[in-house]
Amino acid sequence: MNNKKKKKKTHVPFRLNMVFFVVFVLFSVLILRLGEIQIVFGDDFKRELQRTEDITVSNPVPRGKMFDRNGKVIVDNTPLNAITYTKYQNTNQKEMLDTAEKLASIITVDTAKVRERDKEDYWILKNPDKAKALITEKEWKLYDDKQWEYKQIYALQIKRIPKAEIAAYKNDELKTIAILKQFNSGYALTPQIVKNKDVTSEEFAVVSENLENLPGVDTTTDWDRMYAFGNTLKSILGDVTTSEAGIPKEQLDKYLVRDYSRNDRVGKSYLELKYEDVLHGQKAKVKNVTDKTGKILSTEVISEGKRGKDLVLSIDMDLQQQVEKIIEKELLEAKKKPGTALLDRAFVVLMNPNTGEVLSLAGRQITKEDGKTEMRDFAGGNITTSYNVGSTVKGATILTGYKTGAISPGDFLFDEPLIFKNTKPKKSWKQFNSINDLRALQVSSNVYMWKTVIAMGGGRYVPNGPLLINAEKTFSTLRQSFAQFGLGTRTGIDLPNEMSGFPGSDSQASLALDLAIGQYDTYTPIQLAQYVSTIANGGNRMQPHVVKEIREPVMDSNELGPIIQEIQPKVLNHLDLKDEWIKRVQDGFRMVMQVGDGTGVSTFKGVDYNPAGKTGTAQAFYDGPVTSQKNAEVMNLSLVAFAPYDKPEVAMAVVVPWAYQGSTGPSVNMTIGKSVMDAYFDLKKSRPLDEGTTDSTQQAENADTTQNSQQTGQ
Repeated sequence: MNNKKKKKKTHVPFRLNMVFFVVFVLFSVLILRLGEIQIVFGDDFKRELQRTEDITVSNPVPRGKMFDRNGKVIVDNTPLNAITYTKYQNTNQKEMLDTAEKLASIITVDTAKVRERDKEDYWILKNPDKAKALITEKEWKLYDDKQWEYKQIYALQIKRIPKAEIAAYKNDELKTIAILKQFNSGYALTPQIVKNKDVTSEEFAVVSENLENLPGVDTTTDWDRMYAFGNTLKSILGDVTTSEAGIPKEQLDKYLVRDYSRNDRVGKSYLELKYEDVLHGQKAKVKNVTDKTGKILSTEVISEGKRGKDLVLSIDMDLQQQVEKIIEKELLEAKKKPGTALLDRAFVVLMNPNTGEVLSLAGRQITKEDGKTEMRDFAGGNITTSYNVGSTVKGATILTGYKTGAISPGDFLFDEPLIFKNTKPKKSWKQFNSINDLRALQVSSNVYMWKTVIAMGGGRYVPNGPLLINAEKTFSTLRQSFAQFGLGTRTGIDLPNEMSGFPGSDSQASLALDLAIGQYDTYTPIQLAQYVSTIANGGNRMQPHVVKEIREPVMDSNELGPIIQEIQPKVLNHLDLKDEWIKRVQDGFRMVMQVGDGTGVSTFKGVDYNPAGKTGTAQAFYDGPVTSQKNAEVMNLSLVAFAPYDKPEVAMAVVVPWAYQGSTGPSVNMTIGKSVMDAYFDLKKSRPLDEGTTDSTQQAENADTTQNSQQTGQ
């Protein structure tokens, strides 16, 4: 009995010893492993724990400003408080959702743009388990077996979301969705504007105080374009894309290779587009040091960035405003007259004929919104719309006649009704009998122009006989000659979307006669301004431009910085004509305005600025916005002028399309033109000699020097 007890006693300590031994061995292995980790791999793990990343982020800067020729700010930048979000490389959707919910609790956002699909995406992100349960085991198996792509699974989830839950979302959830949408519209490492309109001081302060709890969120100063003169010249100044729209899709590749970000605001029309490279500026660069979780540990400014360069325009905004007021007044006054139902627009271009500087580029259009009549800026129509302009082109016709030998200076032709076989008589507005070239311009004889063209085409007028001319050659001769003045060809103005007008498609001999008096091909108002400038300055076709200088920006100031580039006058071509021929047409234009029964005398009689010019009326067909009146017969009115006649400093083109229906109507081209010329010279008198348009004499002298040097090289 005692022996059995002893054996049992010795058996228990043995098992305990085995347990202790196993524990000892395990602890030994653990200690060895810990030692290996600390001693052998300790430095590696320490480096991994302390690993950081340097991430450089580019922040946009304000665009360059625009000034008028007298240093007045036209386009500026208005500072805005802004809240931004930057998505880092390892940020996941759950983290973005948490941040969006926190941000939604402290700021207000517009939820109007939240779409149904945005709500559905949010529901799936917010309810991952429910979303998973919407897919059957069979469907998941197809996905697991790689027979389906995840987008097919996601599409089914979207389709099967309970619509009642989507419809039940309240404002707080909609705010979160709107913010999350902004988060996702950005690109990795690129700050995305979450809110920059109507950010209150309280919102800005609260967000700034909670940045540690809002990973990726930051507060900064953004900007918005401000137009100091409202809608004046707005269609020429252009527009900039929003931060939400970013770079237009069709231009994305072009901008990305130039260090732009996808959500950068860029110029999308006219000057903002044409001078994007100048106005865009140099981005500020900031280096963010993050840990491996993406948390920002420190921030370092690499470069402050620099606002875009400034543009100084050749436009005189005081003059521009006066011209627009004149157009509005005369349009509304003309609309009171009978037959003016289709009249809705008018254009005026003022140009320095010696330099090509555009002093005013005005266009106004009458529109109706909700039954109310409004005037909108249509300055862009000076380069994007074209019309039959009538007799204003007769100066080019006479000069073409000289060049081809069809007529010689001083030739007399008999102004009489022209009767061709099987056609109605063609005649001037009044029969003038025997007249020379100057008189033909003075009283705007159509017959003189037609007989010139007939001779140009190798024909001879025979009463009741056929019109026998080489029509193809005549069309070619006239159009090539007109193009040398700028008619029917792009002027080269520094604005996008300039059109060249429309040449008539038919080449019947009788239509060549219409071409000679401005009633066949169509021309833009800027082409008329270039044409009359070419005659005024003695034969140089000057390239018009609205940008005068490019200047360095002066930060936080409306002062003008140093000049980087001054746009020099550019002669596109010189008329291959004798100086005395051009001088003779200049004299004919003077007679139009100042002598006897010239067609402009009754309007410009008594002015002290010695004008010269040519009036125009064209029988045309309506092609405007009133569709029920398409192809109705209308009268287009035009006027070209320059002054002073003996030393021109300003050239003008006025175009009033569809002025009236019927044989008579208001001479709105004349009333506009006279008032505009008066305004120019009155403004000049009111200013000191060193300001703006008043220094035209010196500008002309400088331009003459430039032109002479350019011509020597041709």
